[in-house]
Amino acid sequence: MIKNKLKKLSSTIAIALSVSLPVAESALAKNDFILAQSYPTDHIFHASSEKFMESLEKQNSKMNVEYHPGGDLGDWSSQFEQAMQGAIPMTMTFGASEFDRRLDLSWLGYVVDDWDSARKAYGPGGPMLDVYNTILEDLDLIALGMIPTGFGSIAIRKGVGKVPTNFPEDAKGIKMRVVPSPLGINRFKSWGFSAVPMPYGELYTGLQLGAVDGRSFGPAVEIWQMRDVLETYVLTKDYFEHAFWLVNKDWWENLPDAERAKMQKAVDESLAWTWSEAQNIDEGYLTKVKEAGIKVVELNEKELAKAKAALYEQEWSTMESLVGPKIMAKVKNIAGIN
Repeated sequence: MIKNKLKKLSSTIAIALSVSLPVAESALAKNDFILAQSYPTDHIFHASSEKFMESLEKQNSKMNVEYHPGGDLGDWSSQFEQAMQGAIPMTMTFGASEFDRRLDLSWLGYVVDDWDSARKAYGPGGPMLDVYNTILEDLDLIALGMIPTGFGSIAIRKGVGKVPTNFPEDAKGIKMRVVPSPLGINRFKSWGFSAVPMPYGELYTGLQLGAVDGRSFGPAVEIWQMRDVLETYVLTKDYFEHAFWLVNKDWWENLPDAERAKMQKAVDESLAWTWSEAQNIDEGYLTKVKEAGIKVVELNEKELAKAKAALYEQEWSTMESLVGPKIMAKVKNIAGIN
């Protein structure tokens, strides 16, 4: 049903896409294709793209990459949509759940809680790739792999003076900024916080002015970027942020077998490097956070077990009603939950 609706949608937006993509005509050349991503050249997406292009060239591929970093073809959500329609054959982007609510699965709490378990679940050859592709195929997409960016935790702004680690008791009265999605809101309500949905673009000002007392879903790099307004970083590690290396399904399946094999090998080689590098970057920014004078606190074993139990009971049951018992059974098995 979702796929049929999207097919109808494509006819109504085709003109808009052609206008928004002045480079699209060059992508029609037999051996040319667009690889796009919406982040600047200091982002892990850019380094991964360069590794991919280097590997493809070494294999003497006949395919020519027309690379577009920095969002010149739209933000990450727009590039997700354009990949669905085939206007961008390949992109690195996050799961845009406005096109399929099941992609909120990528926000699900405590599937993993350390880099070793994250690599096993989401890394090269990991089982979560098949789980996501079950969903993505309905959008005419295939994920060739997943790109890690790090664990998200909570941070408290300067002046609040609270260190919440025992939920829900410690969370009472703390206004926590959450991503504006039902899953984010419900997670922090279940932990006892006053959940405040807020776009990321308003977050820094919200922390400055005290509109919120803290922020959620925060990887170490973002905590360091906001270091002048934060005092405490609590490593809940409730969320593992990962993006998708996406291709348009029709485009991918119509490639010559030899070229598709070379491209997959180039992706695999790039991702092998990316997973090691991303962990180094994440841990490096955590060191910078500490050096900036922000107090870094870890949950003890009892606190972590309590935090997990609350999400498994509420958030996971809600997610099962969204994605269905078959997909959820696979995710539970991957997470080691009986």
